[in-house]
Amino acid sequence: MPRRADGLPTLDPPSFDAFRKKAHEMLDGIVDHVEHLADGPAWRPMPADVRSAFDAPVPFGETPIEDVHAEFERLILPYGSGNAHPRFVGWVQGGGTPYGMMAELLAAGLNPNVGGRDHAAIEVERQIVRWMRRLFGFPESATGILVTGTSMANLLAVIVAKTKRLGAATRERGLAAEGMRLIAYTSTAAHGCVRRAMEHSGLGSANLRMIPTDAGHRMNLDALTAAIAKDRAEGHTPFLVVGNAGTVDIGAIDHLDALATCAKQNDLWFHVDGAFGSLGVFSPELAPKLAGLERADSIALDFHKWGQVPYDAGFLLVRDGEAHRAAFADEPAYLARDERGLSAGQPWFTDFGPDLSRGFRALKVWFTLKTFGVDRLGATMAETCRLAQVLEARVASEPTLELLAPVPLNIVCFRVRHGDPELADRLNRDIVVELQESGVAVPSTTRIDGKLAIRVAIVNHRCREPDLQALVDAIVAKAP
Repeated sequence: MPRRADGLPTLDPPSFDAFRKKAHEMLDGIVDHVEHLADGPAWRPMPADVRSAFDAPVPFGETPIEDVHAEFERLILPYGSGNAHPRFVGWVQGGGTPYGMMAELLAAGLNPNVGGRDHAAIEVERQIVRWMRRLFGFPESATGILVTGTSMANLLAVIVAKTKRLGAATRERGLAAEGMRLIAYTSTAAHGCVRRAMEHSGLGSANLRMIPTDAGHRMNLDALTAAIAKDRAEGHTPFLVVGNAGTVDIGAIDHLDALATCAKQNDLWFHVDGAFGSLGVFSPELAPKLAGLERADSIALDFHKWGQVPYDAGFLLVRDGEAHRAAFADEPAYLARDERGLSAGQPWFTDFGPDLSRGFRALKVWFTLKTFGVDRLGATMAETCRLAQVLEARVASEPTLELLAPVPLNIVCFRVRHGDPELADRLNRDIVVELQESGVAVPSTTRIDGKLAIRVAIVNHRCREPDLQALVDAIVAKAP
């Protein structure tokens, strides 16, 4: 067991010179991996013997770092999810960058708790909040917080909206004491995490109205207005509408400006699930598609998608900072604030969410935004949309393929034609799995109007036209 100079045990390396040498070797290895991503398969299945290696017993004894690193390179490195690869186009996941990777290393070296108190990591996250409220056109009084992802951000937004409607006392008394049934609204194209947010907040998914969509997969405003009127007539309390800035299946953007007007007229909190699409405000080409987003009461988004920040880096932005704080702030004796010392610097980030223990997510976001700049990130997003148009045109040119949905942003849904609907679903599912297992590419599947679709989400900044052409070539080759 390593010991310090005074003879007491320590978890630091016995020799920092030896550790530094090994650390450089480990860094070189992962940089080599990122540099040569395109040379390997997009994904590879994990063999049974590798999987069984994770059934090893608890390591009560020590293992040299050299052996642990060797196990990482043998058991873990080759069998990742593949989302950093240029032909990973199955789900809306960013590819990360080497700069964000280094930020994670630096953040781990500092190892701060960003729940609160007065230190530099807090100021970095506050700067991210200031940048986002300016980019989204929010007032200086708006607040924000980094979270795991948009699923968590949507949950926090529902809690803020609920607390705003019922008052902070509902945190103690609960929903039953208020004697009203709160109703929320979103579209049938919304991500399932909106439904889960209603469940996890205690409001219940039965109180979420799923509004039908139009031909462009956007929320039908007439149906929304009718649903609100019906609930009011039945004695319920509408309180929230959740719009979409990039739906999960095809990337559709709701009529956000009209939704904002409807929400204001009906005294509803207007939240936007902008998991990836909301970051389109970075691009002058894409920003007009998001008109009305600046009128939202809150926005949820993921920097780890179009923003290319390493996982995880979700974010919630709230227009009414006082309402945001009222939903979560607490100050027990052990978290007492002060005007000076390490306990100064309030409000703390724990006042805007449920977590007191919080990692330094902000550093990788800060590094990414500063290294590339908003303009370059926005141009990268626009390029993924251009690639989607290229893919759409290629699909349209292939007699064996059919396009199943519009392509408003960077997601293309299509499939191989087949006369038998049941066999068509099976055929296209098998094609997707075969492409994944062969390592050629990673598309995914979804359902569009009841039909199983091959879904290609072009989010990774490394993806290029030849990658998409290779994908279509492989699909066409498997067509009957």
